[in-house]
Amino acid sequence: MIKWIIILLIIAAAASLLGMPALAGAAATGARILIGIVLIIFLLVMLDVFAVA
Repeated sequence: MIKWIIILLIIAAAASLLGMPALAGAAATGARILIGIVLIIFLLVMLDVFAVA
């Protein structure tokens, strides 16, 4: 999932440099959502709600 976040951030940066604000905003929003999901899963793993074995 981290790979997708990095890809979306690169797309957002490239679209912003090329003058495509709608695409840049959409990619940045997608990256923000994935970062939130990753942080929630990380916190649940740290609190032993999920068992990763």
